[in-house]
Amino acid sequence: MALALNVVRDLRLSLRTWFFIAWVVLFPAVGLAQAPSGTVRVNPRDGMNYVWIPAGTFMMGCSPEDSECMGQEKPAHQVTISKGFWIGQTEVTVKAFRGYVELSGAPLPTGQKSNQHPVVYVDWASAAGYCRWAGGRLPTEAEWEYAARGGSAAARYAPVEEIAWNSGNSGGQWHRVGQRRANGFGLFDMLGNVWQWVDDRYDANYYRNSPAVDPPGPASGPMRVLRGGSWGCALSCVRASSRGGREPGTRYSGIGFRCAAEVVAP
Repeated sequence: MALALNVVRDLRLSLRTWFFIAWVVLFPAVGLAQAPSGTVRVNPRDGMNYVWIPAGTFMMGCSPEDSECMGQEKPAHQVTISKGFWIGQTEVTVKAFRGYVELSGAPLPTGQKSNQHPVVYVDWASAAGYCRWAGGRLPTEAEWEYAARGGSAAARYAPVEEIAWNSGNSGGQWHRVGQRRANGFGLFDMLGNVWQWVDDRYDANYYRNSPAVDPPGPASGPMRVLRGGSWGCALSCVRASSRGGREPGTRYSGIGFRCAAEVVAP
């Protein structure tokens, strides 16, 4: 019986792997680079929707007339994202993470809700591991903020009650993904619901001398960056520029993630 189950599992893994390879061949890098802004495609590896974000330049950090900015959000500075990329339309869901667990043998953290809720209690290494499995990576902090703003220079791209679950409207819990209004790129829950791990290490003073093009984050440091705020946050941290750092092993019900990808290596 155990042998039969292993054979079935290996067959499913092989089929999904070949399907992923076929998808990559059908959508080569050149074609993907020309995708219109906001194009949505399903990643067959994890079944999640990914949205194409074009290259561009924006002001990163404290938004104009935002009186709630903290020191680590300053100074505001111009950043260029030189290459377009794909990013999850929502946070990674419990359903998608279950697929990763089934095919990789990684554990599913306890304390989850329905399949359509964001997976939570995920540390940085688990988030990064999932994204690699899905054919991508965690977004850089600059990519995340560029995508989160959706073309808006404001602290929030719309009234907060329309776009973000926070301490004032969440009822003390996280919610199913995609229930609030999307931003200009068609992304949901970039603010509120759950904090999102990004690839960068955290340095409160990084903005003082970060590169102007594709900043990779600090080369070293004990903490990783979290962005976006969560269901338990006051409005002051549910803003596009809000940022914080946590030990990479941190797990709790207010932390999830979404993945980015080039889809095909250049």
